[in-house]
Amino acid sequence: MPLILGIETSCDETGAGLVRDGVLLGDALASSVDEHARFGGVVPEIAARAHLEAVRPIVQRAVDAAGVSFADIDGVAVTAGPGLATAVQVGLAAGKAYALALGVPLYGVHHLAGHAAVDVLEHGPLPARCVALIVSGGHTSILLLGDLARDPIVHLGDTVDDAAGEAFDKVARLLGLPYPGGPVIDRIAREGDPAAIDFPRPMTGPKDPPYGFSFSGLKTAVARWVERHEGPLPVADVAASFQEAVADTLTRKALRACAEHGADTLLMVGGVAANSRVRSLAEERCRAAGVTLRVPSIRLCTDNGAMIAAVGDLVVRAGGPAADLSLGAQPSAVLTGALVTGPWH
Repeated sequence: MPLILGIETSCDETGAGLVRDGVLLGDALASSVDEHARFGGVVPEIAARAHLEAVRPIVQRAVDAAGVSFADIDGVAVTAGPGLATAVQVGLAAGKAYALALGVPLYGVHHLAGHAAVDVLEHGPLPARCVALIVSGGHTSILLLGDLARDPIVHLGDTVDDAAGEAFDKVARLLGLPYPGGPVIDRIAREGDPAAIDFPRPMTGPKDPPYGFSFSGLKTAVARWVERHEGPLPVADVAASFQEAVADTLTRKALRACAEHGADTLLMVGGVAANSRVRSLAEERCRAAGVTLRVPSIRLCTDNGAMIAAVGDLVVRAGGPAADLSLGAQPSAVLTGALVTGPWH
C-alpha cells in the first residue's frame, strides 16, 4: 500500500504525518501559538515565518518517527486551503518541493476534510453515511458525509458569523483570560456553575435554520452581562454558563441532523471537539438517542499533519486524481470534497 506524507500549515501549527492504509506511522507538530498570545490572536505574517522555519525539521521528525526513509514515500498530500493565505502558501510550496524532489504525485486536500478523515486513524473506516459536526476556531458546520474520498460533501448548516472557537477566544478576552481562549475557559469552567447565568442558545428558535449557527450574539450577550454586573466578576460561572450554551447549541443541532437524515453515527471533529463539556454532552445525548459518537483523541482534534496524511491516504487508495505543480493556494476554499478541487467521481 502507498505511503503518504501529509503537510499542514493552515494556521499556527506546522504539522507532518505519514499514513499507510489507514495507519498512522509517525507524525510531528510545532506551534507558534506563544508568539501570537500577546496579540490576542494569530498574526498571519508571524505564522507564515514560523512555518518557513519549522516545516523542514518537522517533516524530518515525522519521517524519523515513522521509521521510514524519504525514498519510501509514494505521495504527498498538503493543505491547499482554507486557511491563512500566507500560511497555506508555505505548506503548499513545501509539498510541491517534496513531491518534485521525490518524483511522486501531489494531492491538494481540503483542511476540513482532513479533520473528518483523522478519526479513521483511531476508529477505522467511516460508515457509508454519517453526520459530521466540525467545530473549530474558524469553522462550525454540520455536514452529511458519504464516501469521504469520492462523494460530494453536503452542507446541512454553517455558521453565519463567528465560529464556535472564535467565540471562545472573544469571551476569554472579555473575562481577562489569555489566548487561546478555548482551553482556558474549559479549565476555569470546571469550577463554575453552568446554570448560574441563562445565556441564549443562538438560532434555536422555531423559525431559525435548523442546522445553522451564530455565535456573535452569544458573545455579545456575555459582554452585556459583564458590563451590567456589579462587584467582583464571577469568572468561573460566566465561563461555565457560556460554555454550556455553546455545547447545548452544537449538540442539539447535530443530534437533530442525525434524526432527520437517518444517520446513526455522529462524527465530531475540530479543535472545539477537544472541549470537555462539548464531548461529555455529545456522549450523553448520543447515548440517549441510540447514535454512535465518534470523536478523535484530543491531540488529533486540533490542527496536525496526521489528518492531512489521513485524507490523502483515503484519496490515493480511492484512485483520486493528483494535482499538477500549478496548483495555487485557496485560502477561502469551500468544502465540497476531500480535494480542494471538489468531488471527482
